[in-house]
Amino acid sequence: MQRYKTKSLLTGRHRFLWVGILCLFGVAWLGAQEPQGGQPEKKKTRVDLLYADSAVADKEHRPDVQVLIGSVRLKHDSMYMWCDSALIFEKINSVEAFGNVRMEQGDTLFIYGDYLYYDGLAQLAMLRENVRMINRETVLTTDSLNYDRVMNLGYYFEGGTLQDTVNVLNSWWGEYSPATKMAVFNEDVELVNPRFVLTSDTLKYSTLTKVATILGPSDIVSDNNHIYSERGVYNTVTEQAELMDRSILTNQGRKLTGDSLFYDRVAGYGEAFSNVQLNDTVNRNMLTGDYCFYNELTGNAVATDRAVAVDYSQGDSLFMHADTLRLVTHNFDTDSVWREMRAYYKVRAWRSNVQAVCDSLVYISKDSCLTMYRDPILWSGAQQLLGEEIKVYMNDSTIDWAHIINQALAIEQMDSVHYNQVSGQEMMAYFRDGEMRQVDVNGSVLVIYYPIDEKDSTKIGMDYTEGGFLRMMLKDRKLERGAFIGKATGTMYPMDQIPPDKSRLPSFAWFDYVRPLSKEDIFNWRGKHADQVLKKTDRGPVVSPREMKIGRIEKK
Repeated sequence: MQRYKTKSLLTGRHRFLWVGILCLFGVAWLGAQEPQGGQPEKKKTRVDLLYADSAVADKEHRPDVQVLIGSVRLKHDSMYMWCDSALIFEKINSVEAFGNVRMEQGDTLFIYGDYLYYDGLAQLAMLRENVRMINRETVLTTDSLNYDRVMNLGYYFEGGTLQDTVNVLNSWWGEYSPATKMAVFNEDVELVNPRFVLTSDTLKYSTLTKVATILGPSDIVSDNNHIYSERGVYNTVTEQAELMDRSILTNQGRKLTGDSLFYDRVAGYGEAFSNVQLNDTVNRNMLTGDYCFYNELTGNAVATDRAVAVDYSQGDSLFMHADTLRLVTHNFDTDSVWREMRAYYKVRAWRSNVQAVCDSLVYISKDSCLTMYRDPILWSGAQQLLGEEIKVYMNDSTIDWAHIINQALAIEQMDSVHYNQVSGQEMMAYFRDGEMRQVDVNGSVLVIYYPIDEKDSTKIGMDYTEGGFLRMMLKDRKLERGAFIGKATGTMYPMDQIPPDKSRLPSFAWFDYVRPLSKEDIFNWRGKHADQVLKKTDRGPVVSPREMKIGRIEKK
């Protein structure tokens, strides 16, 4: 902070004198005019000398100046002034005071400094060096302060500090109103609180309510999080914030952004509204929507209103929409933390190589299992998988294997008329490098398959087979070979002799009309036709591949 030199004001005294003379001339001229509306003009009062140890006047050379020395006490209206010595300029009704300057107005406002120039006509006090302005429990300190008695406003312009019982505020320029308890700060603003630090370009602050109003680019930093905002209010006592204009709340790698934010630091939660993003930069996923709730103490979050979960941990992002997306964190802030993602209702997901729909789903990070409930369907290329329930097990954010439970159906579209089809009680689909490479079908297996002539790529016929267990091997998303394990019966039909009732399995349904077509299409819900909705069955005993001693193929 630059220190204002007293000498500069002393040498500029004649400048103040000329300004005062001009003001006096202007007042005299205005006094000669007819008052508007017939209202009498308020009479100007003079600065009165109440006491001084000695007074000297040079009537010949400076007849309008009194020199006061020792324990000087002055009064102007309701303002009292004390100093070691002073000059009174009678014609311009002004005072220049030196040493131990003190001003008092009522029993609530006290101003101290080393030097004072007081313009009695404008009722403007200009204090310099070691200035303190005290209004009850609020203290403003600076080296250059102007106090306007008419406006009841003090302002500094070369750096200052305002302190109350809660906060300390520093800035290069600032003003404070004792009447309204409001302060405004500009340039290099810093609000220091024991729990956080707020830095800003422009800030308004109430010493009565302890509420800071953000009017420019601002950062609020604590041990746990960081808030960025350009407009809003922050209550420094309750630590609640209402923020606008795409404000950002960052906490432990999670960034919450919205057109408007509400944040309660004590309760540990934030709410965002309109164009919301909750971005997890550590796990590389994101929640978006028009409303999002995040609890930083529990790690729980909820997104609604066009809610979308985006997983960008792989090169190709997965977009999933539902009416409501909920994140539940277990064992938070421990070494055994795990999370549960719940999506409901009308779930639709899209990625370039896989799409899905269902009524609801749950993903548990503890076992990396995603479970799809109620009419779930998966698509990958020309392949469609569905059942009553689908479990997808992940490995490092990629699909390891999927379990389709009850009324399992797999379809591969050959062309607009012909489909390879497999149905059974359950299916286990195994993946390698993101591609389905093996499918095991167990229980009441039915197969319709069209073998292809390798020479001319024509269909040889249609194979219809029934059995207890089927294993299929795939390559490049196409069936490479398949074999039944155990007893099986089947018939091969030439292409021109296929019975009409044999070209489709009893459970056949091609749901291409509900398939998400793009990441934008996930918002357009298209449910199954009423006559194609699965009726849930009582799940019978399901035998795992390990129990059957028939495992998945080994990765090579």
